Amino acid sequence: MVTQVKALACELPRERGLPLARFSLAEVTAEVCRSQVVDTVSPSTIWRWLAEDAIRPWRHQCWIFPRDPDFAAKAGLVLDLYQGVWEGRSLRADEFVLSTDEKTSIQARARIHPTLPPASERPMRVEHEYRRQGAWAYLAALDVHRAKVFGRCEATTGIAPFGRLVAQVMAEPPYRDARRVFWIADNGSSHRGAAAIDRLQQAYPNVVLVHTPVHASWLNQVEIYFSIIQRKVLTPNDFPNLDALEAALLAFQDHYAHRAKPFNWRFTRADLTRLLAKLDRYTVAELEEAA
Repeated sequence: MVTQVKALACELPRERGLPLARFSLAEVTAEVCRSQVVDTVSPSTIWRWLAEDAIRPWRHQCWIFPRDPDFAAKAGLVLDLYQGVWEGRSLRADEFVLSTDEKTSIQARARIHPTLPPASERPMRVEHEYRRQGAWAYLAALDVHRAKVFGRCEATTGIAPFGRLVAQVMAEPPYRDARRVFWIADNGSSHRGAAAIDRLQQAYPNVVLVHTPVHASWLNQVEIYFSIIQRKVLTPNDFPNLDALEAALLAFQDHYAHRAKPFNWRFTRADLTRLLAKLDRYTVAELEEAA
């Protein structure tokens, strides 16, 4: 009986003719009784049985399979750069690795009433209502081995704004005089494909643009920095205007530079190989089950 309950909880509700995306505990209990697996049972008993195998049908997790045919090759180059290697050779002291992307549509939200600081037995209070004061696109490049961040606010993303970020970075030492500067970027329209590679190399002969695979933002270290920005600067979002928002973003860059250390990135090419092999086995099993 317990096995039957667990099996039912591991089914999709729609497969049982129910108009539900997923089961709640109450719905599992009701379906168990409706299907006459048991005559009567309490939700707490169902909970105890499911907890034995950590079955939580009310939760869900999104995932995506790699669909870039060159996923392993492209991701491998990025992971090697994080380890200080390019095409099998260690990077020299005058070679640098930058991870870059855009954080789009960052709104300046002016709260209707002033935000109140925390007090005894009271958290910070932020007015729910706000006035939209416009939005910035925040473009940033992270030197992954030096924890140095360069950023700028632009009205929108695009080839020209990204070009201004590159110019901003490449005008400064040590990148200006470096032997090579590797720019890791995703496949966004601002820096997509061979055209972007040619465009940057014509402007900066020492720049090497390296694209991540499609749907692989998790390989781009600057996304970690963006998550820090989201937590430390943008939550809660309370800025009277775009100038204040820009000032806060750029001030945080300086603040970060005095405290940050390179991310302890441990995921290597060998880990990627094992992960892709695991996904291949899962795909084969899915196809065999569907057949």
